[in-house]
Amino acid sequence: MPHLTIEYSANLPHYPEAETLTALNATLCAHPQVQDEADLKTRFIVADSFEIGTAPAHRAFVHAQLRLLAGRTPEAKTELAGRIAAVLRERTPRPQGVMVQLSVEIVDMDRPSYVKERL
Repeated sequence: MPHLTIEYSANLPHYPEAETLTALNATLCAHPQVQDEADLKTRFIVADSFEIGTAPAHRAFVHAQLRLLAGRTPEAKTELAGRIAAVLRERTPRPQGVMVQLSVEIVDMDRPSYVKERL
């Protein structure tokens, strides 16, 4: 915990995943809600098969989901979402003629059922 998953549509070519992962981890680890940097797990998933709406326009998306153990204040969640959005806004490719939708979601994980081990 926390787990950060970024999904993006395959029509965003040359997404700078490595640099974006580094920037996301740096901004999140600088936040007081992330107490141990080794707890942060961040990954990208490319959606090869996707559809956005029903219009034939060129559209793409980037969606981030940050999963945290329950108990954070709404203010902390809003700040974390803002930090993630800022990094993604700066680094997401914007191909000519393509509308890119960016979204960030903070999800509470159930503390009693979460199991984590360091092996």
